[in-house]
Amino acid sequence: MALAFTTVFVALLLLMVALKFWLASRQMRHVKQHANRVPAQFAEKITLEAHQRAARYTIAKQRFGLVETGVSAVLLVALTLLGGLDWMAAQLQATVGRGFLFQVLIVAVAVLLVSLVDLPFEWYRQFRIEQAFGFNRMTPALFVVDTLKSVALGAALGLPILAVVLWLMQEAGSLWWLYAWGVWIGFSLFVLVAYPTFIAPLFNKFEPLRDETLAQRIGGLLGRTGFASRGVFVMDGSRRSAHGNAYFTGLGRAKRIVFFDTLVERLLPAEIEAVLAHELGHFKLRHVTKRLVFSFLASLAFLALLGLLATQPWFYRGLGVEPSLGGGNEGLALVLFMLVLPVFTFVLAPLGSLLSRRHEFEADAFAALHARAEDLVSALVKLYQDNAATLTPDPLHSAFYDSHPPAALRIARLLREQPA
Repeated sequence: MALAFTTVFVALLLLMVALKFWLASRQMRHVKQHANRVPAQFAEKITLEAHQRAARYTIAKQRFGLVETGVSAVLLVALTLLGGLDWMAAQLQATVGRGFLFQVLIVAVAVLLVSLVDLPFEWYRQFRIEQAFGFNRMTPALFVVDTLKSVALGAALGLPILAVVLWLMQEAGSLWWLYAWGVWIGFSLFVLVAYPTFIAPLFNKFEPLRDETLAQRIGGLLGRTGFASRGVFVMDGSRRSAHGNAYFTGLGRAKRIVFFDTLVERLLPAEIEAVLAHELGHFKLRHVTKRLVFSFLASLAFLALLGLLATQPWFYRGLGVEPSLGGGNEGLALVLFMLVLPVFTFVLAPLGSLLSRRHEFEADAFAALHARAEDLVSALVKLYQDNAATLTPDPLHSAFYDSHPPAALRIARLLREQPA
């Protein structure tokens, strides 16, 4: 059974890597082929120079992504089939035994190791790719500070929930996964409520929107759509990046509307109103609630599956780890499951992308009802240009990965929503 599981794992890993390389090569080839001509519907608003810059930016990110894919695959094989995790477990067991501390440490060490491998990629992405295309505004010192804050926050939030889940795995019997699911739901809701007030301000400054004219315009939109929030805030996104964005954060009465300062500086008031109307559409059409419910149901299914796999010796041996016959494998089961789950679920990515794009179309239609479709179109064109988003993605790559519809298709549908 262990050999059969190894075979399936290797086959799916090879399939995942091959698909990623194939899709990336399609994307780079397609974008390059269309780099010398701006699509007709954008020709009056986006220059050829900006279009070609977006093509170079897209290709640079894809090439870098291929390197990340290769390194991640090698690391995964090293930790599993080549015995890396088994060796780590032996060293920890020799030091602290096989008790509860071992369970916590094996997970924490594995997460720390993966994070350390990712760190140089984050650095290169920020200070080479983003810098080369004029997007980076972060200093090396701020990068280090952000990293240290993220580690501290991850430990403060992650270690307690990890300890609770591992304790349940050890002490709560065969239905531990059901109790762990309840704990996970409570933890997730807590983070959603706490994020706007306590977590996000650790990294950014948030100030109330000071433009009274724009504030009145937004207030009118909120009134028309029956939306209540704790306020409209402007975030100092320009400290780190030239990219612009807007988003909602929080849950229930803790909801906040947040604009990047770069977006407020770039868009006209009517365009900002249209962008906000789109985001409001996600809430009013219950997209956020649906995604949250789906994530909770998915986590229930995955925890139930982990509850089954954690008792099967072939699961460990098939991934290069020798389990302890006397028990105490909870931490190893959790690490192995987290490491290999993306391999087994990668082929499902297009389904999530399809649902997300459908929600984007619906939110656009909502925005066209409560603001002006042409203002949203104008805002999107500016954002595509400012963020160097390609206007000519490969259709298959887009269908597999993209959470938002391609620019041409999205704008064409929006223009149809515009009143005659």
